[in-house]
Amino acid sequence: RVALEESGGGLVQSGTSRRLTCVASGFSWDYAYMSWCRQAPGKGLEWLATIWNTPYIAESVKGRFTISKDRGAVYLDMKDLRPEDSAYYFCVAGGWPGIRSNPSRDSGWWGSGTEVTVSS
Repeated sequence: RVALEESGGGLVQSGTSRRLTCVASGFSWDYAYMSWCRQAPGKGLEWLATIWNTPYIAESVKGRFTISKDRGAVYLDMKDLRPEDSAYYFCVAGGWPGIRSNPSRDSGWWGSGTEVTVSS
């Protein structure tokens, strides 16, 4: 059974950094594309980053967000946070490459999310 659990969210000040962690289990880690997506209030899902052997970063957050992994966990390091980064952040296993252009809860396995709120 696939299980994904995100942590690291919270209330942060604009301009600061934050690391989100996703602990994952129940699948073959060596072959899994792992992604981070987010959803701001009243908006749709937005793909942010994916990693397998190579990291892929959305242009909208390139230079501020990075993705990395250890066996069993994937991380999203965010710097220079802005109020518009406030959202629920989700860890996703699988769903590549479709998740890049059209993230959907119907594709891949999704965690329950962790909320990040950036105060100005």
